[in-house]
Amino acid sequence: MSDEQAQQESQQDARPRVGYDVSDAVATITLDSPHNRNALSRALVTGLFEALERAAADDAARVVVIAATGSVFCSGADLSEAASGSMEQGALEIVRLQRAILTHPKPVVCRLQGPVRAGGTGIVAAADVVVAAERATFALTEVKLGLAPAAISLTVFQRMTQRGAALTALGGEVFSAQEALEHGLVTRVVADEQLDAAVAEVTTSLATGAPQGLRETKRLLTAPLVAHLDAHGADVAALSARLFGSEEAKEAMTAFLSRRR
Repeated sequence: MSDEQAQQESQQDARPRVGYDVSDAVATITLDSPHNRNALSRALVTGLFEALERAAADDAARVVVIAATGSVFCSGADLSEAASGSMEQGALEIVRLQRAILTHPKPVVCRLQGPVRAGGTGIVAAADVVVAAERATFALTEVKLGLAPAAISLTVFQRMTQRGAALTALGGEVFSAQEALEHGLVTRVVADEQLDAAVAEVTTSLATGAPQGLRETKRLLTAPLVAHLDAHGADVAALSARLFGSEEAKEAMTAFLSRRR
């Protein structure tokens, strides 16, 4: 194999992918971009939208699971993209992604096998049920970079207790799965080796619901969140874009990326 062919294969392996599989009435959507810790790049977000639309139209699926490969569930925004251009469209897409999960006609379950950071928390908060392994950790790190969890605040701050949201968003520190449970961000925490069994238990139960019953009950549950998102989505996206474009944030992101390299 030539050096050029090897480089092309390496680049293909590094492309963000989103897997889709259906088994036993469960559609599993898998974030498969471990090279950048499943960061929310434009490509990954586009793949997520496509997979969610596919699951909505798939008569073989009654429940949707969002999972991830690698050791990290989602590291948040792709800072390499954010540092090199405007985040206005990207912030709007994150708002739209949360809405797509909230308004999905089927229950959406998050399977958290590892850390969730910043923007990835919006996916978690938008889901209906969240099952986390004990090794999963969380952090709203935006404040450390001169940013704010603006686009994801529409779901995250609504799911979490007020005190929990204030502590985690202002501090920006890592908190455990058990703390996420206490703050209202996740539904259930299990031992690492029990994660798949726990997710299967939840999805098996949900799949016994009739499609119309699941759809209409979910609509009742998520209506306040959807209304809140629709009322404030444009404003928080604009705030997010302004903060990402600030010199303070650009300097902090550049320094962070340099350290990570």
